[in-house]
This record gives sequence, structure tokens and C-alpha cells, in this order.
Amino acid sequence: MLTDQERADRLKALNGLMELLKPMVQADGGELVLVRCDVEAGVVEVQLQGACSSCAIAEDTLSGGVERILKDRLPWVTEVIGGVEETDDIEGSQLLGAGGYVPKYRPS
Repeated sequence: MLTDQERADRLKALNGLMELLKPMVQADGGELVLVRCDVEAGVVEVQLQGACSSCAIAEDTLSGGVERILKDRLPWVTEVIGGVEETDDIEGSQLLGAGGYVPKYRPS
């Protein structure tokens, strides 16, 4: 069982990492949202929104990007549940844009 301080530290680290990941999704017109987190069990749920709903590689972004990075950087994360917001406005979603943001890795 975690102490309150350990829970707070884990949540702070998760939120900080999410803030680092968001610009790469936002550069393509999307958004990365933390839906819920169980820091005790190590389960994190995220959702891609915006242009991600019409993106062919949204699932790859979740599994190959977000999930991999969360598990690599936060050893307590055991499972990442990801979803893509469904939208009825595919054309509007596609018009949100595509970018070329490439995050720079800086080892901690």
C-alpha cells in the first residue's frame, strides 16, 4: 500500500510526463487527455482527441508512443488503456492539421 506522499509523487510525475507528450499530438491537431489513473495498481487511461479521430496511425501513437514512453519512464505503470475520441465530423477533424513536431529526448 502506498503512502499519500507516494501517491502524490506518482501523480505529479505522470502529469509532468503527459505535459511533455502533449505537444507532439497537438502539432498534428490532436489532443492527449489523461482520463483516469490508478497509481496504486499502475493503470493509466488516456484518450486521443481532435484530429486524432480521423488519423490512420492513432492506435500506433497510443501503443508505440504514449504507452511505451509512460511504461519506460514510470516503472510503476503496468497498463495503459488508450482510446480515440469518436467524432461524427471526420472532415472537420481532418482539417485540424498535420505537423512535424519531433520531441527531443533528454535523459533525466
